[in-house]
Amino acid sequence: MSEQFEKAIFAGGCFWCMVSPFDEQPGIIEVVSGYTGGFTENPTYEEVCSDTTGHYEAVQITYDPSIFPYKKLLAIFWQQIDPTDGGGQFNDRGQSYRTAIFYSNEQQKELAKASKAELAGSGRFQNPIMTEILPAGPFYKAEEKHQHYYKKNPFHYNLYKEGSGRARFIRENWKTIKSDKQLREELTTIQYEVTRNNATEPPFRNEYWNHTDEGIYVDIISGEPLFSSTDKYDAGCGWPSFTKSLHRPEIEEKLDTSHGMRRIEVRSKTSDSHLGHVFDDGPGPDHARYCINSAALRFVPKHKLEEEGYGEFLSLFK
Repeated sequence: MSEQFEKAIFAGGCFWCMVSPFDEQPGIIEVVSGYTGGFTENPTYEEVCSDTTGHYEAVQITYDPSIFPYKKLLAIFWQQIDPTDGGGQFNDRGQSYRTAIFYSNEQQKELAKASKAELAGSGRFQNPIMTEILPAGPFYKAEEKHQHYYKKNPFHYNLYKEGSGRARFIRENWKTIKSDKQLREELTTIQYEVTRNNATEPPFRNEYWNHTDEGIYVDIISGEPLFSSTDKYDAGCGWPSFTKSLHRPEIEEKLDTSHGMRRIEVRSKTSDSHLGHVFDDGPGPDHARYCINSAALRFVPKHKLEEEGYGEFLSLFK
């Protein structure tokens, strides 16, 4: 491992659901599912699930802190879990499904303690924060069938994440909290109609359809990163088009049968905003064409990424 890389270990319940949020982001080198915190060497999945090993299901993330700092990893971690549940996570009960942050050095320990204290003082949750902060010990890689489960078995993964209650909890407890009154005051008429009422702005008469500056496009409401200029191209349709999303877990796709058509709608998870639609006629390897309303986006130019807290994406433009 390069000396510039570090490792972070998080337990957030079922490790199937803890890989996708971190995976394939700038500065994230590797995400591995495994077991840690117990007393049994090289445990199996069945042994860990039986709660006889003391281990937690966890993920070990190798990352470049100069691109993706530990504080951002912590922020993502909290937003995947119910931190007030000390007996497991959602439908998964038992000690192997408890939540914990395992620190590898004093800096990680202090940052983890500060983030936990910040969450506890935020008023977001009425009950105490139960997530433990523990020293890291041996980490045992899980069986291959459990690695990147969300890619290998996407249907079952999405069914499980929804059925377990995790997806609903995230939507209800970690979404951007803004009232309809606030949104009406902050957004223009077209921005409000597109994001809240699924409207479509006119083609060739919107802000970003022929925009070519380098930078990223973020959710107009939540500020979550959605797309990059490196994946933008002219599809000739009059709306901004992208071959892929910048942060896949933030994108939600739903069947849209409105107007007598069958299309795949694209929404942002954090703000539950309508973004546009995705089609299968794009030029990239996946043939995806994300056709997005400019009104749902805000552009952050390359030279302002660090200033606005998106410094991890600077590596896209080097």
